[in-house]
Amino acid sequence: METRELDHVVYEKDGPIARIILNNPERANAQTSEMVHSVNTALDDAQYDYDIKVVIIKANGKGFCSGHVPDGSYPEFKAELEASGKVWRSAAQLFLWPVLKLWEFPKPVISQVHGYAIGGGTTWALIPEITVCSDDAWFQMPLVPGFGLPGSETMFEPWVFMNYKRAAEYLYTAQKISADQALEFGLVNRVVPRDQLESEVEELAAKIAKAPLITLQATKAGILRAWENMGFRTHQQASNDLQAVVTGSKEFQDYMVELMKKAAKPSDRV
Repeated sequence: METRELDHVVYEKDGPIARIILNNPERANAQTSEMVHSVNTALDDAQYDYDIKVVIIKANGKGFCSGHVPDGSYPEFKAELEASGKVWRSAAQLFLWPVLKLWEFPKPVISQVHGYAIGGGTTWALIPEITVCSDDAWFQMPLVPGFGLPGSETMFEPWVFMNYKRAAEYLYTAQKISADQALEFGLVNRVVPRDQLESEVEELAAKIAKAPLITLQATKAGILRAWENMGFRTHQQASNDLQAVVTGSKEFQDYMVELMKKAAKPSDRV
């Protein structure tokens, strides 16, 4: 097995299976710039390594991923704010194009989720075509009431939920969804006991990897093109633009001032 230590990520290659392991447990696996870039690097490597047939995204620590860095202290954001007074293209750089890279990744991807998957962390948890989670997993997008933002820089929920009403309630209210609810809603493929999560995912990955790589890629291409015909890619770009519009408004800025007076932790603002 080959193992590489990247910034806030461990990347493993083991026969036909690659593992991208989120590795910043001291910060609840928050999506730092370094982590985003490292995941991209690992995906690029796995895409062009023709021995790799399946990629698993998982995490060390108590939970999967807590989402964006809470205070928004990204160097990319700072540079654009200083240049134009706006966070728009830098948000796309970190959280639009990487999301589309994951969605368009041509090989099967399994997300292995335990504990929390919050905010931007739900993109890595739910966009892969297969999600297996432990029975202690939960999912939440707290940005509408907790930050005054219209979701993450991308809005993939209408496609993942495939349900107009459930997607709306989830986003409007920061609804916290348990593993069992996620299974009922069709957000995940399987829910298993925590101590069986690793073996369940590895067995599934090995089963998928028995097929020819070209067949797996052709099958995934068919799935992706169906989503693309339903406007997925265009909508992701539009949602990033809407985020930039909202953050530049006085109403949003006033709302954020009041939220910060209420509580520093986003979960306490909801």
